[in-house]
Parts: sequence; structure tokens; C-alpha cells
Amino acid sequence: MNNMTDFMKQDAMNPITEDDIANYLANTPDFFERHAELLAAVQLTSPHGNRAVSLQERQAEMLREKIKVLEHRVMDMVRHGNENMVIADRLQRWARNLFLVQAARELPTQITGEIATQFMVPQVAIKVWDVDARYGGEPFADGVSDDAKTFASSLTQPYCGVNSGFEAVSWLGDPGVAMSIALVPLRAGAINAPGPAFGMLVLASPDPQRFSSGMGTDFLERIAELASAALSRLRHE
Repeated sequence: MNNMTDFMKQDAMNPITEDDIANYLANTPDFFERHAELLAAVQLTSPHGNRAVSLQERQAEMLREKIKVLEHRVMDMVRHGNENMVIADRLQRWARNLFLVQAARELPTQITGEIATQFMVPQVAIKVWDVDARYGGEPFADGVSDDAKTFASSLTQPYCGVNSGFEAVSWLGDPGVAMSIALVPLRAGAINAPGPAFGMLVLASPDPQRFSSGMGTDFLERIAELASAALSRLRHE
């Protein structure tokens, strides 16, 4: 179609549709240059009331709305960036304090205490097995069934969600208020490395949404890897 006259000469059996008009205008960018008076004459309904506004004013309103959406996205990015920086700083302090522990038998208490303090987790517990004979009688190495060990070894990423009667929850000081939990296996290397787990961390909160099934687990995985590396001293020192 070379001009509007050709465009209007469509077969009566194929009436012009809104899509036809839209396609014509999209493919004829100089139409409004030749008919500039139409732009001033077009009146649209404002989304902020029933008053009529010009096409230019309506376009300006649409641009303002788009700018608001972009501003909110930028604010969300800044907020998430700040939150990530806070978490990174806390993780660094937690790791630094682990390096300062001289006695290996103090590591489990240091790990749980620092997690509770740095990351504001209401309850934290830990158990470690297959340790050196010198640490076999320590509370952190006692009271773990074979089923719990097998379950920990079956995890290749942290479990986050409700307490479904897991034995590990009984390691907490007050299991009755553990409405949401995170069970984090401890093994040599990465959390999903081959080989059995030699321990497990339990994090719990009275808030049912604190450790939800859909949450990301990257942070917990980093915790697991650092804790596992530090606890290797209990297995061979």
C-alpha cells in the first residue's frame, strides 16, 4: 500500500480492522508529518480521571508511568545490593572469628554461637561424627543415630521448610518453637561433593517464613563449606 487511498480500497469481504490501521501507521512513519493537524485533534481519556487529554499529554503520562516503574526497579536493586553487602560483611566476620579459634574442640560452639549472633538466627545446633577419638565424648559428637547420619548424607543442598519430625530438631535447645528450619549437611569440599556427610547444622526460627522451601540456599551453602573446612580439624589434627 503506497498511500491511504490504496489502503482504503480493500475488498468489501475483508473489512479494515484495527490491526490493519495499526500496521499501516507503523509502516508509514511520514503519515503524521503530512497530517500533523491530526495529532493536535486526537483526544484520549486520561487514566487519572474521565477528562479528555491530547495525544501528546497522554504520551507524556505514559512516559511518566514508565519512569516511575524504572525508579522502583532501581530502588529495589539498590536495596538488594545493600542487603547483600551486609550479609557479605557478616559472613566475613563469622569466618574471621573461626580462624581465631585455637582449640579444635571449641569450633562447634563457636560456629553455632556466631551464626546466632551475626545472622540473628534464634536457634542453632550442630552435630559432628566420625571425629578423632579425643573428641568422641564431646556433646557435639554424641547422640546422633545412624538414620540421622544417613539422612544428612542424602542431602546435596540445604533443606529449608517446616519441621516434619526430623531427629536433628531435637538437638535444639527448644524444639517446640522451631516453626521453620534449615538442615545443612557438612562434608569435605562442596556441599554437593561425593562422599558421606560428617555432620549437620540445624538453624531454626519461630517465624514460619524465615526458612521457607522456596528460598535461595547459596548463603547456607557457603556457610556449610566454611564450617566443614574448619571442622576438619576435629577429624585429623
